[in-house]
Amino acid sequence: MSRRIHIAAVTVAAMASVALSGCTGGGSTAPGGGAAPLSLSVGSLSDNNSWDLADLEIGNRTAYWQPIYDTLLVMSPGGEIEPNLATSWSYNDDNTVLTLQLREGVTFTDGAPFNGDAVKASIDHLREGTGQNNFMAADVEEVEVISDTEVALHLAQPNPALISYLTWVGGAMASPDAIEAGTLAEDPVGSGPYVLDQDASTPGSTYVYERNDDYWNQEAFPYDEFTIQVLTDPTARVNAVKSGQVDGALIVQQDAKDAESAGLTLNTLPINWSGLLIGDRDGEITPALGDVRVRQAINMALDRPALVDALMMGYGEPTDQVFNTGSEAFDESLEGYYAYDPDKAKALLAEAGYPDGFEVVMPLTPGGETGFALYQQQLADIGITVKSDLVAANEVITKYLSGEYSMFIMNLSSASAWQDIETWILPDAPWNMFDVEDPELTKLIDAAQNLVDDADRAAAFQKVGAWLVENAWFAPTLRPQNVFVSRDTIDVQMQAQNSVPSLRNFAPAS
Repeated sequence: MSRRIHIAAVTVAAMASVALSGCTGGGSTAPGGGAAPLSLSVGSLSDNNSWDLADLEIGNRTAYWQPIYDTLLVMSPGGEIEPNLATSWSYNDDNTVLTLQLREGVTFTDGAPFNGDAVKASIDHLREGTGQNNFMAADVEEVEVISDTEVALHLAQPNPALISYLTWVGGAMASPDAIEAGTLAEDPVGSGPYVLDQDASTPGSTYVYERNDDYWNQEAFPYDEFTIQVLTDPTARVNAVKSGQVDGALIVQQDAKDAESAGLTLNTLPINWSGLLIGDRDGEITPALGDVRVRQAINMALDRPALVDALMMGYGEPTDQVFNTGSEAFDESLEGYYAYDPDKAKALLAEAGYPDGFEVVMPLTPGGETGFALYQQQLADIGITVKSDLVAANEVITKYLSGEYSMFIMNLSSASAWQDIETWILPDAPWNMFDVEDPELTKLIDAAQNLVDDADRAAAFQKVGAWLVENAWFAPTLRPQNVFVSRDTIDVQMQAQNSVPSLRNFAPAS
């Protein structure tokens, strides 16, 4: 499997809709007067795919592995990188060697020690695997074990997202003995705060985790028991929270007002961008799209505030850029760059040689009719005729990535600036289906990648973002709000760079 497909799958996983169904979060009383174990239950839209370290996913499936596999670093809800199994880290002068100091006294639940050899075994296993997230270790040429408490990651090239990756799958640590035995897929062994109770779990339905009494950081995880339930129906999720069956769930924006009127707390965070992904920037399938003026006209044709109101019920915000608000590449001054102006859009089309517009075919998936019709009408208003091609939901990503369509409506998650560039922008990026590259853009990306100073690198990434907006590589329209509703039994913090809160972001209500 190519690196392109690995990254693509990560993005798809991250943008998947996820449910979290909550818990008995208060201090209930057991029969006989003793305090009952404090428990948290969350729901997931999809079943677990695998416990193997090399196959772990981000997005909604983080709930399955975070209880078991601790990570080298952790990301705060606001996106700050913090110590965890690695207590400190530093780069060399050109950011090609990352040295990590490791926590002492940690063991995996099979008794194997956490040390430099364990770090090497886990990172090598991820890099050499075929899972969708092996790109997080792809630039690590060698894990040098300096001692039990120190390792150095030697990189093929600077990777500005590596520290972030070490808070996710790139930094997940599994027992080296279990890796060597090849048993992780069915029998996960980590050093995390919980262990999987196989006997109490029912694959495809319920997964139960019990506290790891030997975990080094117990206070970060207040619950004695953690349960994942596979819950797929959006209406059922809302009703479960409203009735008190669960304490929280990630819901669709259309249900937010109903949930709020029922007295639930709405916790929101923008993670994704939604709009038109204009892939055919060289005009291979639709020649008109090879002209920057045409792509700019498309951006001017879109009434972003109206789309937010119609599609997000107000739980979103207009945007002209693909990078999220917490990204190094985000530039507030670019918001509003393309004012809604159909007349100017028509003039640009005429200037580009398309006074009567042109025709383009876009895929339509079941359930997406409303959004499709809105984009179709707004483009028709400037002379662009959009024909629909009905595509089954289980085929849509494959067809998108194949380059069958020159542009389409898309919802993609945005993480760190470099991860987004690897995912959408580079010539071999999965969502750059036509392998389009531009010398000026390449120069800007190379400059950002190789800068060491954080402020300088952020400024360089913002130049990349400005170029993408000015050259209309995309036509983003809105940034949806992920809406997690919760009862008063729990406190929840949304998680930067992920569609669902991390496990450490839950606590009993204060």
